[in-house]
Amino acid sequence: MLEEGESVPKFEVKDANGNSVKSSDFKGKKHVIYFYPKDFTPGCTTEADEFSKDYKKFQKAGIEIVGISPDDVDSHKKFCDKMGIKYPLLADVDKTISKQFGVWGKKQFMGREYMGVARSTFLVDEKGKIFKVYPKVKPAGHSKEVLDDFLKSN
Repeated sequence: MLEEGESVPKFEVKDANGNSVKSSDFKGKKHVIYFYPKDFTPGCTTEADEFSKDYKKFQKAGIEIVGISPDDVDSHKKFCDKMGIKYPLLADVDKTISKQFGVWGKKQFMGREYMGVARSTFLVDEKGKIFKVYPKVKPAGHSKEVLDDFLKSN
């Protein structure tokens, strides 16, 4: 997994509207990159809902939010529409970005092993440097924790 002090890797993928989004689009902006396993699952819904409710607070502080999962553009579009998500959700269908950030790997659930995305969040400064990593995110209350940590960093 990428660590504090490392730069955000270069990437380009589609968002929920099918628009191309590049890592360089966020240069000069503080931003949150959060990885989540799957649209419409309970934890992911909680996390997306909290970030949506706090989105105006993030914007007021000059911080962009970016959500990334292996779901495709259509799934993201439905998730955004249902959840009222205004920030970009990126479709990492081939898991390239997840692998670059080191969040794709073996997971266990109910004794079964499988490959998946480890729910993780990265706080990034204007220069594209990661200054805080949350390797094992609990969805409830995470948005507030991220915003508080961003505001403390100024």
